[in-house]
Parts: sequence; structure tokens; C-alpha cells
Amino acid sequence: MPLIPSTYKAPLFFRNAHTATIYPSMFRRVEDIGYARERITTEDDDFLDLDWIKNGNKKLMLLSHGLEGNSTRPYILGAARKFLESDWDILAWNCRSCSGEMNKKPRFYHHGASEDLEAVVNHALLNNYQEIYLGGFSLGGSLTVKYFGTSPLPDQVKGGIVVSVPFSILDSVKQLTKRGNAFYRKRFLKKLKKKISIKSKMFPDLISTDGLDDIQLFEDFDNRYTAPLHGFKDAYDFYEQASAGNYLENVKVPLLVINALNDPFLGDNCYPDEIAKSSPNIFLEMPKMGGHVGFLKDFDRSWMDDRMAEFISE
Repeated sequence: MPLIPSTYKAPLFFRNAHTATIYPSMFRRVEDIGYARERITTEDDDFLDLDWIKNGNKKLMLLSHGLEGNSTRPYILGAARKFLESDWDILAWNCRSCSGEMNKKPRFYHHGASEDLEAVVNHALLNNYQEIYLGGFSLGGSLTVKYFGTSPLPDQVKGGIVVSVPFSILDSVKQLTKRGNAFYRKRFLKKLKKKISIKSKMFPDLISTDGLDDIQLFEDFDNRYTAPLHGFKDAYDFYEQASAGNYLENVKVPLLVINALNDPFLGDNCYPDEIAKSSPNIFLEMPKMGGHVGFLKDFDRSWMDDRMAEFISE
């Protein structure tokens, strides 16, 4: 499809990429979203925690969070609020280790671990929904694209929207290595290191924390932990195999991709304009501003929530 001209106009306060990224992540508040939690067991005897809002509707919006996020992040709650207003049920699931309780296996989650998302979709089908749409943010967008591009989709799965997706993990890692992005890199690594410390106590013969405090780059963390724990040869093998850009051409349902051109997390190869031009199913929208999972209209509401609902209504 042709590239979609974006309607997003950033307010004066949020024209800077870092302000657009940091403010909604740390200060946006979305109230009055009450979940009911369900725990399901995975095929490898681990667990996933699913947060539901069920109102007896026949349509479900299934939301996937980003790296070190969870179902209570403002961007998840904002999307949930928007679709609740339009009489949808909501399912916001938590990746392994992200629900407030450490998962049981040595592995965690990663950009290419779409088998867990597939398990969540299959479980949701037990509720007899007629239509299921998927919304994914950052890493959750990567999972959504890989699921769409590699799994046989149930008839009820009609399409999706992904926002701020690092279609090339390597390019994203390079972006986060830049001095101006040190805040994000340090914040993510601090959270990931904390989880590794917990895991090392659970699996002392498998996971060591020797030198963990010295790791300052994603490449080193991924070489040491992400790759071996998830069956990859090294960090670059992980980046190559798990990147969502590999799977975009195989998507067979309508998919809206929203990646801001000033996203501090995304490099040049994270904007799949050539694939979008040749695919009948990929709708690529690249606002000039918006940051990473930002796109605020004011201090509370996000344009991306409205855009998600608009795309599905079309």
C-alpha cells in the first residue's frame, strides 16, 4: 500500500524527541482501568499472567507491551481505555518475568518469542470472540509482526496495529549506544540486570552474575545472557533472527505500522517503506514527531490511541 501521510501534530511541549518519549512513560496517568488476572500454563510448564476486562463483547483488543513493560504501562492503559469506550473486551498480557512475579524457567522473553503471544491468542479464542485485533508497542510490536508473519492465523484474528517497532534490532541497539540515548540504555539495563540477579539465585549452575555490574551495552548483555538463554549463538545471531523486519512481508492481514521519524530508539533500517509500498497488507505511517511510544495530544491523551481505533473502524 502507499505510505500513509500522518495526521499527528505534536503540541509545542512534545516536539522534542526525548520529551515526547520520557514524559508519557514516567508521568502520564490513566485511571479507572480495572483488570481481572488469569494465569495460564505454557507448553514448557512456565506461566503467563493475563489481565482481562470482560464485558461480554464479541470483539477483543489484545495488547502486548514493550521491553521491561507490563500491562499497567500508560500506553497499554490508554489503548485499553480507548477501546473500552467503543465496547470492546480487553486482554493485556504480560511477558515472562514482567507481571510482578519471576517466571519459573531460566529463559525470559525477547523480540522474537512469538510463541507466547500465539499461546495467548489461542487461549483467548476459548471465549468465543468473533473478532480479535492485536495491538503491540515496541518489543510487543515485534512479537505481533512475527506472530502475523510466521503463525497460521485463526479466522477470528482480523488485523493489528504496531507502534514504535525496532524492525532491525541491531539498528536499534546502535541507536541506544549513542551518547544522547544513555538514559534509556542505562534504565533498561538496570532492570534487566536486576532480573538476572534473581535468576542466578534460582539457577546458580546456569546463570552467573560475575561481571554483571560491568556491562554497559546491550551487545554485551545479549552476548552474555539473552543469546545463550534463548538458543542463539551470540548477540548478532539473536539480532538477525529475532528482528521483525524478517517477517513483515509475510503478513496476510491488515497491519498499521506507526513509527515516528524522530524516535530515539530507531535507526534507518527500522522504517520499512519499501516493504510497505509493495505489500497489500502493510500500512506504514511515519509521523515527523512522536518519539518512542509517545504521540501525546496533551498531558493525558495520546493520538496513537485514537489512530488505532480509527484504523480498525476503517
